[in-house]
Amino acid sequence: MGDSGQRGAYILRVAVAGPVAVSFGRFNHGEAIPLPAGEYLYLGSALGQKGAGSLARRLLRHATRSGAWPPHPIRAAMLAHFPAVGLGSRPLLPPPAKKLRWHIDYLLNCRNVDLTGAVIIRAGRPLEAKLGRLLAADAQTAIIAKGLGASDIKGNTHLLRVGGDAAWWASLPERIYPLIADS
Repeated sequence: MGDSGQRGAYILRVAVAGPVAVSFGRFNHGEAIPLPAGEYLYLGSALGQKGAGSLARRLLRHATRSGAWPPHPIRAAMLAHFPAVGLGSRPLLPPPAKKLRWHIDYLLNCRNVDLTGAVIIRAGRPLEAKLGRLLAADAQTAIIAKGLGASDIKGNTHLLRVGGDAAWWASLPERIYPLIADS
């Protein structure tokens, strides 16, 4: 959704198959945070016009694991779909592996965690703070730890547990559209 640019915001849909305890880098002094099985969302942005900071490259990076671990299955669909909708330059090459950098990297690197979908918002302006507040206030989401995933936006949290069902996920673009249109 949004314009035809190469930058914007995104909401990742993450499935955790079984309980995990994740140390999110230096967040919370490196102390592991327990996460029960279930669905989560992660809100992020990529405001670069090209290269690693572009939306397509950032999403492909999230769909890649570190070391020799296989990528998330959704990465193949991203590689096929992005050029068809004009997202990313050709050739669109994913990173072969990644170094863990952002909080979400640590969760997505767990074996029983899968990146299963994404809502992609193409926009040339920052939307992350507004989207973070909207999603944190939703009755179907729960904050895991204040500031998690959003150390650059004071008062925001970008990794949330989702209690909503398939209908909640399906209506997500419709619910965030007014926020994007008003910006």
